[in-house]
Amino acid sequence: MALNKETKNVVIAKYGKDEKDTGNTQVQIALLSKRISALTAHLKTNKHDVTASRSLRALVGRRHKLLAYLSDYDHDAYEVLIASLGLKR
Repeated sequence: MALNKETKNVVIAKYGKDEKDTGNTQVQIALLSKRISALTAHLKTNKHDVTASRSLRALVGRRHKLLAYLSDYDHDAYEVLIASLGLKR
């Protein structure tokens, strides 16, 4: 499930340093979290969509790796991001 442009711009503006800061780890984690929530909602109604289920597992794994990186290199930003996104860790 792809995010629309307006949603991406809002997330980038909230978590990035400027509107073109898409490579920031915090922005990437926030965008992945939005995609994960959209795919989760899709899978609640379409339980047998195997392709979406596999994509969801891949996105969760990528977010997990990025969260581990952020935790190692900037733990304060990690704590703020986890609280902001409402993730358990």
